[in-house]
Amino acid sequence: MTMRARLLLTSFCVGLAALAPNWHAARAASTPQIVDIGATDPAKIITVTLHLVMRDEAGFQAKLATLYDRTSPSFHHWMTDADLRQFAPEQAQRDAVSATLKAGGLTLLPADKNGFFVRARGTVADVARVFNTELHDFSRNGEIFRNVTRPAVLAGSAGAYVKTVAGLASHQVHPMLTRAKNNASGKAYSDIPIKSLKALGGLAGAVTDQSLTASETFTYKAKGESAIYQGVVYGASETAVPDFAPKALESVYGLKPAYAKGLTGTGQTIVLLEGYGYPTQESDANAQFKLAGIPQLTSATYAVVYPDGTPDPNAGIDTGWNIEIALDIQSSHAIATGANIVVVATNGQDGEDFQYAMQYIIDNNLGTAVSDSWEEDQDLFAGAPEQQSYEDILELAAAKGISFQFSTGDGGDGGLGTPVGAPGVPSVAPHATAVGGTAILNNVGAKTFTTVSWGDAVSEIASPAPVIPPSAYYLGGGGGGESVYWPKPAWQQSLPGIGRQTPDVSALADPYTGFPLVITSGTTQYLEPGWGGTSLASPIFTAFWVLAQQAAGGALGQASPLLASLHTGLRDVVPFAAAGSITGTVKVGKTKTDYTTDDIFATALEGDTVFTGAIYEYGGVPQGYGFAFGNDTSLTTGPGWDNATGYGTPNGLAFINAVAAASK
Repeated sequence: MTMRARLLLTSFCVGLAALAPNWHAARAASTPQIVDIGATDPAKIITVTLHLVMRDEAGFQAKLATLYDRTSPSFHHWMTDADLRQFAPEQAQRDAVSATLKAGGLTLLPADKNGFFVRARGTVADVARVFNTELHDFSRNGEIFRNVTRPAVLAGSAGAYVKTVAGLASHQVHPMLTRAKNNASGKAYSDIPIKSLKALGGLAGAVTDQSLTASETFTYKAKGESAIYQGVVYGASETAVPDFAPKALESVYGLKPAYAKGLTGTGQTIVLLEGYGYPTQESDANAQFKLAGIPQLTSATYAVVYPDGTPDPNAGIDTGWNIEIALDIQSSHAIATGANIVVVATNGQDGEDFQYAMQYIIDNNLGTAVSDSWEEDQDLFAGAPEQQSYEDILELAAAKGISFQFSTGDGGDGGLGTPVGAPGVPSVAPHATAVGGTAILNNVGAKTFTTVSWGDAVSEIASPAPVIPPSAYYLGGGGGGESVYWPKPAWQQSLPGIGRQTPDVSALADPYTGFPLVITSGTTQYLEPGWGGTSLASPIFTAFWVLAQQAAGGALGQASPLLASLHTGLRDVVPFAAAGSITGTVKVGKTKTDYTTDDIFATALEGDTVFTGAIYEYGGVPQGYGFAFGNDTSLTTGPGWDNATGYGTPNGLAFINAVAAASK
């Protein structure tokens, strides 16, 4: 049985052994349990989208493949809407499906303009009856979601025209963002009112790209015990948080030569798919850009689109999407300062809401580079309808030359181990581009930087007496791993395993070397330092993609296949141990024990054993912790593609030129 067939047996994961036979047995005890908590409220109103069977699926797939085959005359000759309609279902089939839904009490809604989908809304009771199933609520890891109790089949002969259905199951979309915190107190860095920045010297006084400083020695003592630790120090500044402000991003990514050639994204559009929107997103962004000294957004370069109606203006703030939106706008514009930005805001945060917005972007040609700083589910637990419904939309995008980038998640391998790891949905889809995470460390005593995988751990070394032995734990890192559902696409055949591998590429994500954003709280604008997550990586890479499109002179299509073919332009991310990484010596009575960097973080190590360890300070105050960069659970880095950082991270003008050349 194929991987895909295994998941077609059921609409969601009910037996891990059936889904992932190569999953580590040792992890089974920590596997989230799915609990049926009863029937969904029958009066609840839900929206469903039916993906119809194509007129000529094989023909479409063959045509799509030629668009990404450099040897084909059709290479990068993207399909038009007229071309796509040749593969859309017959009008009679769409009418039959629509009539069945309407007869079942559902209200038909606008769907896509090319006829691949039918969308409808109704009560849970009516939807369940039309699809010959029952809808129940389930719990997993404390999260409540809706799903079917048996496979859904549309009533009558019209059922034969339906490929899959989105919206029967409710999967809430989550932004992939996180913030640096003081490990001792659990609190984030203090927010700074914009009006107070002048006293600090502006952005330069509030944040610094010098996260590491020269080696120091710290001594901790208690009765009969002593410990001496030495190493480079993280967070030594009393006022400046380790972060990359817009101008620092420009510098560390080597973009000055690109800008000198006029490659700023002029004539290109970055599309940001978000939940809800929030009222001050443009003014917050422009406050950031004024501080940074880069072009501000105007009505000619910035727009917000609501595909499914305007939501409650406070919904984005109430759900935390305002932070995500601010991060996406401000970081993408920091890379592509000349590009237009279109924010596409949903009227909900269910997967079906986002899928409809994706199709709206495709139908209305809003842009050819789309950043999606969110995930919906883990590949291991997602069912066939969830996986397939995203891929159906992404195939149409790829056919029109549109690249959708998705964050891969912020939890490393998700506790699942290698090789499965924790690829997310929809970043794991074959026609998505999966963007993982990195940290960027300054090389102490030099004016250079080294990129490592985003994988953070802390180790308690004193509390305040020496902790013997040190106790380490994982904080977070970029997601990645091998799909148990999707087989490897053609452009991944040289990679290990049998399933689709993620990530494809990576960019800055570590909140401890993150990005400061400007956000309004109440009536005051604040600078909030220390934000990151693969939510930061996706807009950064998407901005790079529009720079490459400007250089190439046109749409480049899905990024992943082209990235796999590059021989230059990507900075390979490999294990790195900074000179002066933390070491220590502990004495208990007359017994002395030396600790290497590996020893200090031993209880958190799984993958890379070469990494950078520092002594951790918060605002210049020692905390009694060591801090490790570049160890992302069981995910590892190495030459070429790896499951922590993909093929690497963009290297300025070299990347832009390499992509443009590969598109010819």
